[in-house]
Amino acid sequence: MSPAGDGKSTAVLAVDTGGTFTDLILLHDGALTSLKVPSTPEDPSAAVLAGITEILGDPPEPYRLIHGSTVATNALLERKGARVLLVTNAGFEDVIEIGRQDRPQLYALTGHRPPPLVARMDRVGVRGRLDPDGGEIEPVDPDELAELPRSLAEAEAVAVVLLHSYANPAHEEAVASALVSLGVPVSLSSRILPEFREFERTATTVVNAYVAPRVESYLSRLGRESGATQIRIMGSNGGALPVQRAIAEPVHTILSGPAGGVVGAMEWGRRSGIHRLLSFDMGGTSTDVSLVAGEPLHTREGRVGGVPVAIPLLDIHTVGAGGGSIASIDAGGALRVGPGSAGAHPGPVAYGRGGEEITVTDAHVWLGRLPASVFLGGRRRLDREAIADPLQRLASRAGTDPDALAEGVVAVVDAAMERALRVISVERGVDPSDFHLVAFGGAAGLHAAELTERLGLQGALIPPDPGLLSAFGMLVAPIVRDRSRTVLVSSGEAGATKRVRSVLNGLEEEGRREMVEEGADPSALSVDRWVDARYGGQSYELRVVADDWVAAFHDAHARRYGYRRKGAVEAVTVRVRIQAPGAEIRTQPLELERPTPSSTSAAEAPVVGGSTGQDEIPGHETDVVVAGARVVARIVDRARLAPGSRLLGPAIVSEYSATTWCPPAWEMEVDPRGSLHLRPMSEPRSDSEGTPRA
Repeated sequence: MSPAGDGKSTAVLAVDTGGTFTDLILLHDGALTSLKVPSTPEDPSAAVLAGITEILGDPPEPYRLIHGSTVATNALLERKGARVLLVTNAGFEDVIEIGRQDRPQLYALTGHRPPPLVARMDRVGVRGRLDPDGGEIEPVDPDELAELPRSLAEAEAVAVVLLHSYANPAHEEAVASALVSLGVPVSLSSRILPEFREFERTATTVVNAYVAPRVESYLSRLGRESGATQIRIMGSNGGALPVQRAIAEPVHTILSGPAGGVVGAMEWGRRSGIHRLLSFDMGGTSTDVSLVAGEPLHTREGRVGGVPVAIPLLDIHTVGAGGGSIASIDAGGALRVGPGSAGAHPGPVAYGRGGEEITVTDAHVWLGRLPASVFLGGRRRLDREAIADPLQRLASRAGTDPDALAEGVVAVVDAAMERALRVISVERGVDPSDFHLVAFGGAAGLHAAELTERLGLQGALIPPDPGLLSAFGMLVAPIVRDRSRTVLVSSGEAGATKRVRSVLNGLEEEGRREMVEEGADPSALSVDRWVDARYGGQSYELRVVADDWVAAFHDAHARRYGYRRKGAVEAVTVRVRIQAPGAEIRTQPLELERPTPSSTSAAEAPVVGGSTGQDEIPGHETDVVVAGARVVARIVDRARLAPGSRLLGPAIVSEYSATTWCPPAWEMEVDPRGSLHLRPMSEPRSDSEGTPRA
């Protein structure tokens, strides 16, 4: 990454916590410096603080911190959150358990649902009722409010979800006031999700309460010990949010790290002129994929750990397939890979930290696609010899040899990731043949060619420093504030348009004020306004732009379903998004050789002669197993590749944060911004590389 510096700049540090490594990118005075440190799953903040000290010194100079946190995600996935007590209307205590009565396993004789986050004994019903317009039918009982703190004394967090609080938060505010003496986080649905649909609003508010104590403890420590002058947290909607909002509404951080990756993929796709892409982020423990057709896809129907969350999320699909995914032989003799992972400790066998189970990383090291000498840009050597015994044992159980077993591990994990990419493309009616794969994360470059071929994609793009792209995405991500409110008004009612506009204006004014108070430049703010609308009697809505929303809905309905109705349209929920731009990191075409793959500046650019012939690119040879045969492949340092350089497979491109594998009959070309374009060879080979090793 070669930013074009233009004088003094405030230091900004982006930190992305992964299952195996914690990634840091520092932007300071127009230069980017990167660092990877081993993650500390038992205490993620330890790796973050150690990385900050290493990259900035102790004490650090003044800097701003943008962080992708996994604390909320892990608490939800591992079911290690707080004990939540739920306060709701009497008679509605079981909404969270009844749910939508759908069938998660359509063909299972006996379906399975994860247990609710709040046990039945921890749900408290109170009297009081509002109508759908917010009018009071029955007041809350003062005596019940006075008794609540004693009833909830064992709570570590409280969720308050009362009927129709989206129209009038008064009853929930009264409950919150009565609970101040408890001294625990209290989540109100009227603040977290002021929208109708009781189950989704209840589930989302409970998730917020469930993760709140852990997130508050983690971020408070980070605030005390990081030395940062300002902290922002990457949000699940693709925008950053202030740390105080992340503490109050941590549900917005449940896809914090993966969201940064999608933003980074979009940015590097834009710089290469690619706007239709599949983002493919393969790290140590999981793979995250998303589809971008000009703009990222958002959803409000996300699920994390089987729990629905109705907040704005980037539409990201995750599978348990990463470099650390463990290979095993099941009872039927079939080879399985994942979802279990070796994680950061002990990690793959080749790391030499006591790992004894073969992982995807070990398979690549054994096959030669991840040469032991180039890991982390050559800063650390992997132990290939240590793989031999456990790989042989696993191969013996499978009735094959080590080479075939290692290729089988790669093939199995490729199949899992192909299914994930098809979920977000083919299964949604999108033809992937018009798209490029943007591959990033420490392991993605080793699988990009195979997945591109399987899906029939245009090609694959490998951005600079791909193993750090999620952190890079956090640097460039906008600051975003989403506001919404259910209105339930029909266009046939007198003053409907005026009412919708009034609520939108109020949400926009509120959001703008909050953004300015958080330090945003008022002149740089942009606003999008939408209406979720439907025909009377329909159960679900289509989102349309707020301007002339009635006509826009008729057109959208005709496009989606092939017909339109005459008559009124119901505005269900109105939404406003206010954005301020993120950090600007401008790149200039590569001209001079980069001194190292981990630290670059505008004044130091890469150079390798003017020829595009690969024979003039410095490198050395290695053996790689391909389809059971050993072939000769060239290893090239990415820092030595100039714009226009063309590399023919089999070849390996090494750099600090990742390694990229170019198979036989494939080629790579470097564009002016330093990205690698990986695609099937467009012309017959004229060299002798790729012949089997005698």
